[in-house]
Amino acid sequence: MPELPEVETTRRGITPQTQHQTITQIVIRNASLRWPVDENLPQKLPGLVIFDIQRRGKYLILKTAKGHLLIHLGMSGSLRVVPPESTVKKHDHIDLVMSNGLCLRYHDPRRFGAWLWWEGELNKHPLLEHLGPEPFSEAFNASYLFAKSRKRQVAIKNFIMTSQTVVGAGNIYANESLFLSGIHPQMLASQLTLKQAERLVDNIKFVLARSIEQGGTTLRDFLSPDGTPGYFVQQLHVYGKTGEPCSTCGTAIEKVIINQRASFYCPNCQPKVPT
Repeated sequence: MPELPEVETTRRGITPQTQHQTITQIVIRNASLRWPVDENLPQKLPGLVIFDIQRRGKYLILKTAKGHLLIHLGMSGSLRVVPPESTVKKHDHIDLVMSNGLCLRYHDPRRFGAWLWWEGELNKHPLLEHLGPEPFSEAFNASYLFAKSRKRQVAIKNFIMTSQTVVGAGNIYANESLFLSGIHPQMLASQLTLKQAERLVDNIKFVLARSIEQGGTTLRDFLSPDGTPGYFVQQLHVYGKTGEPCSTCGTAIEKVIINQRASFYCPNCQPKVPT
């Protein structure tokens, strides 16, 4: 599933070819996504200028003077910029044709993504209004995380993966951030100290920034025939490394299931805290 770094990589990749372009046509081949695509978009969008491409959590937002087009990649979605006459592949469901002679093409085999039109205040959209702060914002800091964690009797890994706490700390990034912070993934959120919160905030920012940077360096031309974004290849410390030696101390990495998600940790670097 595309996570925040992949979505941000996509945003950066499509922006040069889409920003300041006028929408001339939208072609909807299959409107049956997670939510049905608005059948009136072919009448609403032509003539509107895309003046900015933003990201909120895992939503891409194409901003126009009359409203916002929210795009979610779901579990298998991707975007690429191609000539409209290029070969349409199976699962190429939507084309947003632009005045520069290119189109933003949406590909989604599982059809669990979304294209949603919203004319109200962006932060009032039902899918956005309850999201926590962006990980790179000033609002996401140690004081915030410490205060938010008080009396929370849930595993710290679940706590930071909840989008109401902070957006973008998906399973891989939560594992890696907790390792770098020396925090056991099963520790209760209420046991987090302010000092630990400082380390954890710094490491969430670091891990996500590194992943985005790696996504950017591996990204290839979005006009490529196969249209496959160059999603990052990370150097992971613990994720998926059960039984392998810890990169810091050499202790074998262990695995535990928390809330039906695989969690990886070093029992030496991340000692378990009694609850």
